[in-house]
Amino acid sequence: MKKIIMFIVLAPLFLQAQNMSQNGFRSLFSDYKAVNLGDAITIIVVESSEASNNAEKSTGRDSDVGFDFGGGIDNTSLPSATLDLGSRNDFKGGGSAKSSGMVRTKLSAMIDSVLANGLLRIKGSRKIVINGEEQMMTIKGIVRTSDVSSDNTIYSYNISDAEIIFQSDGKIRDMQDPGWITKIFHWLF
Repeated sequence: MKKIIMFIVLAPLFLQAQNMSQNGFRSLFSDYKAVNLGDAITIIVVESSEASNNAEKSTGRDSDVGFDFGGGIDNTSLPSATLDLGSRNDFKGGGSAKSSGMVRTKLSAMIDSVLANGLLRIKGSRKIVINGEEQMMTIKGIVRTSDVSSDNTIYSYNISDAEIIFQSDGKIRDMQDPGWITKIFHWLF
């Protein structure tokens, strides 16, 4: 009986309640979820955008002024005078623009800071160089902890204030830009 009372008194000293967000990695019954500063999160980037714009304009203007004078007395004709003025102004214009883009990739990011309300600020980048072509992808934004799945992944459309930058640099990009002489002619004319 004495041992049972001693166990009841000392057991609370050795057993402590777990805070799952801080000690989840120590638990046998929970998955570790990235919620702390410096934890890694995998972002599944699934972005597509499409924009289209079409405009047409047509105007017209037409003016005519006419003056005619003629007459005759006793089989004699008076001189005839005619004055015609005309004006015409037409304009037709049109234009259209269409753009679309799609990015699908996975990117790892780290928790940059934890805000006071529990939201996570994340930031990550990836640089790939193939045959002198450099591609750089950078992503940052704010994430809710409830949007982070148990395998520490999150979709890019769940990132608030997301800034996704995809840049390319190299010979292929240089060939797509016009030369400096062409740029000068475009600027002048």
